[in-house]
Amino acid sequence: MTFDYTVKTTKAFDEAVKSAQDKIAEAGMRVLYVHDVQKTLTEKGFVREPFKIIEFCNAKFANDFLKADIKIGLCMPCKINVYVKDGQTYISGMRPVVLPQFFPNADLGDMPAEIDRIVQTIINNAK
Repeated sequence: MTFDYTVKTTKAFDEAVKSAQDKIAEAGMRVLYVHDVQKTLTEKGFVREPFKIIEFCNAKFANDFLKADIKIGLCMPCKINVYVKDGQTYISGMRPVVLPQFFPNADLGDMPAEIDRIVQTIINNAK
């Protein structure tokens, strides 16, 4: 099982970021913050191709995960990265199905698989 789900898109970077945000909202999730990594690093003197991290969440899922194990908060909120590498735009997200590997004593039930499907659907629909 891979840690991430990543796809290439033919969309321009800004269009892919907007599309991902729109698809997050359509999936019943809320965008909490968009971190412009390129801007932050440029301000510190580093050169970086376009890269944004979109943080998003659903309160019910968040509460359920935190009830199972408070330390899952270390992996929250969900994130989708949109970035340019070698002139190609990518949309990428961590696969929640990896959570049981990090929290083997938490009774997560089907939640990781359910959120994994949602994240993959968001990414696929955003590309």
